[in-house]
Amino acid sequence: LVLPSRATMLLLRGPTASTTAACWVAMMALALRGHRHGGACRAFSVLSGSRQRPAALATRANAILLTSKRRHGAANVPSMTTTTTATTTLTRAYAYGRASSAAAAAGGAFRRSNVLLAASTTTTDAETDASSSASSADAEVTLLGIDWVRDNVARVLNDAFDPAEVARGAALAKLEPKKKKGKKKKKKKKKTGGADGDAAILAEEAEAKKKEEDEGAKEAQLSEEEKQAILDAAAAAAQPFGELDTAVTAATKAEFGDYQCNAAMALAKNVGMAPRDCAARIVEGLRPLIAGCMEEPEIAGPGFINLRFREEYLAKAVRGMSEDAGPGGRLAVPPVANKQKIVIDFSSPNIAKEMHVGHLRSTIIGDTLANVLTFAGHDVKRLNHVGDWGTQFGMLVEHLRDEYPAALSKETSADVDLGDLVMLYKAAKKRFDADDDFKTRAREGVVKLQAGDAEALAAWESLCEASRKEYQKIYDTLDIRGLEERGESFYNPFLNGIIDDLEEKGMAEESQGATAVFLEGYENRDGTPLPMLVRKSDGGFNYATTDLAAIKHRSSMASEDGGEGADRVLYVTDAGQSQHFEMVFKAAELSGIKAEEVSLEHVPFGLVQGEDGKKFATRSGDTVKLKDLLDEAIRIAGEDIKSRLEDDEELSEEAKKVAEIVGIGAVKYADLSMNRESNYRFSYERMLSLNGNTAPYMLYAYARLCGIIRKATDAADGEAMQWPEPTEIIFSHESERELVRNLMKLPDILSEVERDLYPNKLCDYLFETSQKFNQFYENCSVKGAETPELKASRLTLCTVTAGTIRLLMQLLGINVVEKL
Repeated sequence: LVLPSRATMLLLRGPTASTTAACWVAMMALALRGHRHGGACRAFSVLSGSRQRPAALATRANAILLTSKRRHGAANVPSMTTTTTATTTLTRAYAYGRASSAAAAAGGAFRRSNVLLAASTTTTDAETDASSSASSADAEVTLLGIDWVRDNVARVLNDAFDPAEVARGAALAKLEPKKKKGKKKKKKKKKTGGADGDAAILAEEAEAKKKEEDEGAKEAQLSEEEKQAILDAAAAAAQPFGELDTAVTAATKAEFGDYQCNAAMALAKNVGMAPRDCAARIVEGLRPLIAGCMEEPEIAGPGFINLRFREEYLAKAVRGMSEDAGPGGRLAVPPVANKQKIVIDFSSPNIAKEMHVGHLRSTIIGDTLANVLTFAGHDVKRLNHVGDWGTQFGMLVEHLRDEYPAALSKETSADVDLGDLVMLYKAAKKRFDADDDFKTRAREGVVKLQAGDAEALAAWESLCEASRKEYQKIYDTLDIRGLEERGESFYNPFLNGIIDDLEEKGMAEESQGATAVFLEGYENRDGTPLPMLVRKSDGGFNYATTDLAAIKHRSSMASEDGGEGADRVLYVTDAGQSQHFEMVFKAAELSGIKAEEVSLEHVPFGLVQGEDGKKFATRSGDTVKLKDLLDEAIRIAGEDIKSRLEDDEELSEEAKKVAEIVGIGAVKYADLSMNRESNYRFSYERMLSLNGNTAPYMLYAYARLCGIIRKATDAADGEAMQWPEPTEIIFSHESERELVRNLMKLPDILSEVERDLYPNKLCDYLFETSQKFNQFYENCSVKGAETPELKASRLTLCTVTAGTIRLLMQLLGINVVEKL
């Protein structure tokens, strides 16, 4: 391909991740050739149809060139400097690609397609970077966050440093003999009987000396050729710098700015530079990329880089948030570029058993994560893996045969009122334990059910339907929507195939008449291998078998066969099941049941305890029913509202609705505000308090913001809430700047929860936001602002703060109220 030295355009289509990556390689070659002709080839992309992020595609393309360089020699492949320059040129498309997508969504000039456009230009790198940075700063619909900073730092690292040489330096540092530091010997107390104490100290010193001698001997054993081979291998395995290498984090203190970059500290030794000199090189490359929206980077201490947004950018960004801050708005938070199909398995009650407090955590944690991931732009499927199959159903079916015979007929089963399912289960269990004849019938009933007996199936369906009605009442109270039932019985047709898959891989072994999988690293307390049973001696299957079948259906089964085609699968269950899922996930990976690229993640949570730190139970010691717990929270919230009314009047329908929002919201928030892996003590008093990080406090903060806006705009009582028109932001006090900088963290918080799956991060940020607003309101009058422009600016800050609280509360599954 002959390229002129000036403008050139090339269209490349990439409908899949693989072909898109190939396009990136082609564009890189184009860029390199354009570079030789004196022109700087620029690459821009709209990757709406690819699940790969531009950074990942560029990394893959660069890795191909690095491999080519190693295989064919440096003389036959463009130099490393040119290669990294081309990578930097190509990945410069991020902001442009996002802007193109946004314009297309708004009916703009760019069409959403899998088209990669490469065009050469005569502008210099610095001019293009400054222009790109400025255009990013001017954009009013996309917030810049930590991912944007990391992308830019990664680009600079790849441009300024050779990953292969860095890897070589790191390997060399490990091979160099360690300098022995003179350690002061700590004086140790001699044990009673002195001689024993002296002997112990001497033994420790001898062991430490031997360890040093062994390490020295090991180092001495390596020849120069061996060392060189290790260094070459490290360089050959080097990959372009990525997100982790940037070492970019949120600033730990306000005086350090918005973000901190510590990459120089790790790089310095490996590239033979002083940390501050290394930081200076990073700053030199970073400056033109961020100049439009960030202040001059500051090198602090031994080599830390502090980054701070410009006030001009902050003002424009919060203005953009205000234009999208109404109910249902996104506050200018962009959807993800790499959309995924995500399955979330949560709630999972058992048929014919009442939902208890243990189901609360799975249900509301799973629902919140589903809300966050859906908001991020992913395709989320919420699955309820109910316990609707197993040996207990033989017992229940036979009990129904005696007590509710109409339940065994498909024609009449729908008319049967099974009443209290818990009492029915207890009655059946009592007969099973006391009556041998009934026990025999129950076991035979399981066989009939599994064989598809019509009467047994009709009775089973009656139990399932009655349970669904009870569960739905709980879900309605908790406002859980879109939860699709996919019980254990759904996977029955696939269980024999799972055994075949395991046997084909040589993983299924006979163990005392049963079939089990033995995984390396899992043992019983006595040291014997721990089996993961997949088929019982009587031919029945276990939970592990069902979970493996679910993994296959969700990850690797073809869509034409009903497979989900998930990229990521989350299991929200208690921490006590951690080992079970570890073993199931490992077996799925080793056997090929799980598609290689799919991520399986257990999302564990701790126990709900009573205020005394013991098991949360009723006075009689029974497990607390979830329905009773929620009803009590609503009752207490209602009593609190009633106590504030005059003349002991009854609650209106509106007040009852508010009591429900406050009561249910308090239960949810108290749970979600805790680190999900921790146990927490359930206390109505604490969760319904108006002080501290609680739902009532956040609901009050939102209602207060609505009141401030009403008062400042002279709205009449009873008038529908009218949000002020967005306006330019004026900074007149430090508390305004601090509030805005806090509001700018929203994309980072959402991204962190999307990645790490800890909802308490949302609650922490909500509380911090309300505190920042309180400081702002104490120092800055809204209604009494000095000028109309300043009043409008402060009203805009109120609108964005209210929108942030509303959005995050709704992601937590909690409705807000305008008056409280």
